[in-house]
Amino acid sequence: MRETPGTAVLDLDGTLVDSVHVHVLAWQQAFRDVGLHVPTHRLHPLIGMGGDRLVAAAAGDAVERALGDELRARHPERLDDLFDRIVPTEGAADLLEALAAHDVQIVLASSSEREMTGRLLDVVGDARRLIGHLVSGADAEASKPAGDLVSVALEQASHDAGRRGAVMVGDAVWDVRAAADAGIPCVGLLTGGITEAVLREAGAVAVHETPAALAEHLRATGSLV
Repeated sequence: MRETPGTAVLDLDGTLVDSVHVHVLAWQQAFRDVGLHVPTHRLHPLIGMGGDRLVAAAAGDAVERALGDELRARHPERLDDLFDRIVPTEGAADLLEALAAHDVQIVLASSSEREMTGRLLDVVGDARRLIGHLVSGADAEASKPAGDLVSVALEQASHDAGRRGAVMVGDAVWDVRAAADAGIPCVGLLTGGITEAVLREAGAVAVHETPAALAEHLRATGSLV
């Protein structure tokens, strides 16, 4: 049996809340608002990347220079229009309960702004009380796939928990790369719609279908990996 980590750094969008498809539609509508069409298949794999990087990745540097700030302002407005479609991922609360039962300190690392992070956590329900610390996009200098957000999250962990090691849990390639950049392993989930092969190629040390499946694995093995 592998040792239970002292800290779990959890992503939010696509990991604890089923929001990736909503972000895709919100970004697509934001682009349409300025007269551009970006297909969903191009946007989907970019969700989880920092918004400061996404516009150029989806539509090119020229669009970023001309319209990047406007698009980033429109995206949360369009997300708000669709917010009622967001629900918890399967077993999100169960995973938080299982981590707490194993004395794993939970730190949330979300690229969203703090207000939106709070609204999304409300979707998770009462289990959000088990999250010890919360780090949002404004707390890091560089967005995912840079490891700044994860590093800031790790700084929030208690000394004892930190000594027992840390693991990140996320659903996107950008989570895996950010974890690696911060020097910790990442366990992938399929709830963001990215395949196991792609997550493992990016460096995920293990992949589970849902938070529920990861919670079951934790209870059976005492490990996240």
